[in-house]
Amino acid sequence: MTDSNYNNRQLDTVTTDLAMLRGHPQPFGVSNLAGGVNFSVFSRHATALSLVLFRPGELDPALEVPLDPKINRTGDVWHICLQGLVPGFEYGYRVAGDNDSPVHRFDDQQVLLDPYARAVSGPSLWRAATRKASRAGNWRGLLVDDTFDWEFDQPLNHHLADSVIYEMHVRGFTRHDSAQVVHPGTFRGVIEKIPYLQKLGVTAVELLPVTEFDEADNYRKNPLTGEALHNFWGYHPLSFFAPKAAYAVAMTVGAQVDEFKEMVKALHAAGIEVILDMVFNHTGEGNEEGRTLSLRGLDNSVYYIVDAEGGNYANYSGCGNTVNCNHPVVRDLIIDALCYWVTEMHVDGFRFDLASILGRGSDGEVLTNPPLLERIAGNPVLANTKLIAEAWDAAGLYQVGTFPNFGRWAEWNGKFRDDIRRFVRGDKGMVPVLATRLSGSSDLYQDDGRAPHHSINFVTSHDGFTLADLVSYKTKHNEVNGEYNADGDNNNFSANHGVEGPSGDPAICALRERQLRNFASLLILAHGVPMLLAGDEMGRSQNGNNNSWCQDNDMGWLNWVDLEQNHELYQFFCHLIAFRQQHALLRPRHFEGEENGDRQLAWHGTRLGQVDWSDNSHSLGMHLQGHSDEAEIYLITHAAEDDVDFSLPTSEKQAPWRRFVDTALLSGQSSCVPGEEPEVVDQQSYRVQGRSVVVLVKKC
Repeated sequence: MTDSNYNNRQLDTVTTDLAMLRGHPQPFGVSNLAGGVNFSVFSRHATALSLVLFRPGELDPALEVPLDPKINRTGDVWHICLQGLVPGFEYGYRVAGDNDSPVHRFDDQQVLLDPYARAVSGPSLWRAATRKASRAGNWRGLLVDDTFDWEFDQPLNHHLADSVIYEMHVRGFTRHDSAQVVHPGTFRGVIEKIPYLQKLGVTAVELLPVTEFDEADNYRKNPLTGEALHNFWGYHPLSFFAPKAAYAVAMTVGAQVDEFKEMVKALHAAGIEVILDMVFNHTGEGNEEGRTLSLRGLDNSVYYIVDAEGGNYANYSGCGNTVNCNHPVVRDLIIDALCYWVTEMHVDGFRFDLASILGRGSDGEVLTNPPLLERIAGNPVLANTKLIAEAWDAAGLYQVGTFPNFGRWAEWNGKFRDDIRRFVRGDKGMVPVLATRLSGSSDLYQDDGRAPHHSINFVTSHDGFTLADLVSYKTKHNEVNGEYNADGDNNNFSANHGVEGPSGDPAICALRERQLRNFASLLILAHGVPMLLAGDEMGRSQNGNNNSWCQDNDMGWLNWVDLEQNHELYQFFCHLIAFRQQHALLRPRHFEGEENGDRQLAWHGTRLGQVDWSDNSHSLGMHLQGHSDEAEIYLITHAAEDDVDFSLPTSEKQAPWRRFVDTALLSGQSSCVPGEEPEVVDQQSYRVQGRSVVVLVKKC
């Protein structure tokens, strides 16, 4: 297309004095410079590249500007500056190149999304009623006015050891009618629930992916109902920068950016940090049969790990492709995205999905000192940012405890999850490893100089059973996902306690409720950083589905009626979190023996100093003592069915032992408001009922 085709066509976002300048190669993306609006994009192997401009929401281009490689190219960067544009236009790139090699996938029929776009316009099932949704497969960048009054807001910089993380899905958190919010399923809906988060006591929310993705990229249907299934979770990113537009309420250009900032600012004002679940290991472009939307059409062989002979994608992600994370250009893209979220969006940290892929080289090899991970750890802008790795990938690489950490990286502790599940279930031989997990997993993190808080402890997450299902189902029930129950993990270490699924048997229900409290107690009071799955505190169930990624419905959403029906469980969680925050003994900065002072940790069995470490043992006592002005804590956990008497430790403190938790008691009596614990009658021993956790405290 030539300029003459457009001489008489005007964009609403173009003034009468539109002019084209050479532009600058940096920064990447779209930026307002003194001379106009600058566009910059990388493509090493392109032979031709055009900037394409659209009126908002229109299918056909309003202006297409071919870039002259002699004028508008510096090295591998194509750039141009336009005078006369104002915020609100949509843009993309048309890229041509030689496809003589199977590693290239240029398609000049497609208009590609800018990887550096800060906001994206495109189709959305979740906004179909209020916007044009006919542009299937067309996502375009937006230049938006990013002016925002942050006032004095900055990332909160809570110490990781003091954190209690709440993993949640922005849409699922408030989409259900029972949430009773004005703006369900949005960033503003989260704001409306901040008082709930404050009362629960969490210090950070960890948000499932909020960067732009296509919720319609799932072709399956529910085989039981015929209902179309969606990509609910969002682990197929189209952008690393742009917040998802469907999570905004307003329809104005760039509302998703403003409303994300509003949410962060409001959470910070409430003392709650924001951690983003970032997916850098793969994109939503899929495998060889997938769509060309952005990176694939810009420079496939640079952005992805591709077989040089056949052009097939490496699939270490299990999602069709693998991003070539340690290529210098891709490293810059990821670092730039992280710095953007910290500096411009004020987020406090990141959880990196399948982070082991970030340590693979261009041939898929596992690197000893991955440059990307080192750069993230050493980046000065990210110096106070929380870095949390999901330290494995879908190809079998499992690096929990061995993830290249450069002294910075924390990890989702998958071994904590499995070991706690097995102990509470009653498996044999779990007492020795339980002691290690409760004391911060020194076997995983001490040898490389890390601390207990580098262990992100969890029993449940979005990926797997909810806590209520963990004690109600022996096997997964994923039939409604449309994959013949073949998806989801088969190794859940769960138990149904006599009946698969819901039960009306009072004894089974009582045991399940006790097990919920046991899990909660061990998770929240263990050394390390506890992470809760949203809804576990109110007994949320997914009917045994352990892979609800496609369930944008009542199964995937929080039903706030559960809070009313299980309010005592919610109070139990509140008490545990408050107790943890009240006692620094539960939040150590160092492993035992590394810390100055007189803090001590001692292990006991039913008799003091006599722990049964054998395979047949199911009992353990953990005695924490600190400085003279600190309370003592004695945590007893007993996974066998019989009742046993535990001798109680003595100390120089003359104060009596008081009961904070006894999970065997009726749910309303199983915990106390911290500071109001009743004195136990017998100061010599405590009768511990089968399958229960007891927490005693001796105040200073």
